[in-house]
Amino acid sequence: MNKPYVKLDKNNAAVLLVDHQAGLLSLVRDIDPDRFNNNVLALADATRYFKLPTILTTSFEDGPNGPLMPELTEMFPDAPYIARPGQINAWDNEDFVKAVKATGKKQLIIAGVVTEVCVAFPALAAIEEGFEVFVVTDASGTFNELTRNSAWDRMSAAGVQLMTWFGLACELHRDWRNDVEGLGTLFANHIPDYKNLMTSYFTLKGDH
Repeated sequence: MNKPYVKLDKNNAAVLLVDHQAGLLSLVRDIDPDRFNNNVLALADATRYFKLPTILTTSFEDGPNGPLMPELTEMFPDAPYIARPGQINAWDNEDFVKAVKATGKKQLIIAGVVTEVCVAFPALAAIEEGFEVFVVTDASGTFNELTRNSAWDRMSAAGVQLMTWFGLACELHRDWRNDVEGLGTLFANHIPDYKNLMTSYFTLKGDH
């Protein structure tokens, strides 16, 4: 069944960063650890660039899941931070859902660890409540490709849109004429090959 093309709208989107915790990060094996870390921070940078409301949440951080990535708490010092005492599905936590609804946004961008639980459960719950949900696949991680693909299939079947952080940033931006240097520099900071594009751009502009 063909579904309509629902575009991300920077004026109607919020970002939920779910359980990017030290202990859980050690479970991510479907993507190289350094690349995964870069992708999470790239998504965070894009989130700040587009000034999207952001919510951080952790699960049972006093236990083996551990604390949130320190970079995220530093990048979003004023964001709601929901430390869930035990709920596995963030959507089962009243404070989390209140924080999400308080943004007033209809589109939810979700990334987290691990994909089939911490990402899929709230994504499916949000779809059920009428939100448009976009999951950032390369800023979410899990044990292996089998568990990842199972989660992707389950979410896709429910209407969740799967995207990468780069595709997400481009769709939010819509038009290079809005700003070249800011977004281009963000891309270059997280994609080594993109530095070549920006180098040639600055050279042609005469900015040596």
